[in-house]
Amino acid sequence: MIRAAVVGYGNIGRYAVEALQSAPDLELVGVVRRASSLRGELPPELAHVPVVSSLRELGCVDVALLCTPTRVVPDLAEEILAQGINTVDSYDIHADLADVRLRLDAVAKAHNAVAVISAGWDPGTDSIVRAVMELMAPWGITYTNFGPGMSMGHSVAAKAVPGVADALSLTIPLGTGIHRRMVYVALEPGADAAQVEQALKADPYFAHDETHVFVVPDVNALKDVGHGVVMERKGVSGQTHNQQFRWEMRINNPALTSQVMVAAARASMKQEPGAYTMLQIPPIDYLPGDPDETIRRLV
Repeated sequence: MIRAAVVGYGNIGRYAVEALQSAPDLELVGVVRRASSLRGELPPELAHVPVVSSLRELGCVDVALLCTPTRVVPDLAEEILAQGINTVDSYDIHADLADVRLRLDAVAKAHNAVAVISAGWDPGTDSIVRAVMELMAPWGITYTNFGPGMSMGHSVAAKAVPGVADALSLTIPLGTGIHRRMVYVALEPGADAAQVEQALKADPYFAHDETHVFVVPDVNALKDVGHGVVMERKGVSGQTHNQQFRWEMRINNPALTSQVMVAAARASMKQEPGAYTMLQIPPIDYLPGDPDETIRRLV
C-alpha cells in the first residue's frame, strides 16, 4: 500500500480524503491542517483519521497531496520534497507551471523524490487530451472553453484581495477560448468596493479576461462547485483537411481534481526522481493493478 497524506483541508482536501479511502492501493495515513484549525472540533468524517499540524508527525509518508492554495504550492512542495517525500499538487497558474516544474525538478532529484505538478483536470488531464488531439491532427487549432462554473483557483485568488471576506468566481465561456469572469464578493466591514474591484482586476488570475465584480451580502447562497469544459480541434491529418474532434465534460470541480491527484500519487511511485507534469507520465501509470491486465482490458 502507498502511504499518502493530505496537506490542507479545504474543498479539494475533503474530496481527496474520500478518494484515498476508495483507492485499492493507497492508504490515508493522516491529514495536515493549520494549527489554528486543530483547536476547534474536528469534522465528523475525520473522527478516525490522524489530524496533525506537521507532516513529520505522521511518521512514514510516501506521498503528500498538496490541497492548498496554488500560490503556496512551490514553497511547500520544496519543503516536503527535501524530506524525501513525493508530492502531488494541482498548481493552476498556466503561464508559470513550466518554470515551477524546473524549480521542483532540481529539489526532487537532489532528495531522491518525485513531484507531479498541476495534477488536476486543467492543467492536467485536459493537457493529455489536447496532446491526443494534436497527434491525430498535427496542424490546426484547439480551443479550450471552460464553464460555466466555479473556478476554485480564481475564487481563492479573489478571497486573498484585501477587504474581501469571501468570494466566488464563475467562469463563463464566450467561445474560441475566450472567457468572462463573474466575481461575487462579500466585503469586510469598512472595505471600499471600488478599491477591491481595482485590486481584483489587477491580479494575474483576472487581468487578461473580461471581469465583472459584484458585491453581495452572502457568497454561500450562490455557491455551486459544478464546472465543465469543451475542447474542440479542427485540423489536418497528413494532407487531409477538416478533421474535427470534441471533448466535453460536466463535473464536480473539487471531486474530479482530487481524484486526478490520487491517480498522480500512484503514478509518482513509478517514476524516476524529478518533477513531472501529467503529460510526461505514461497514462497506464495512473491506474492500479497489473499493467498487463490493464493492456488486455483497454487496448
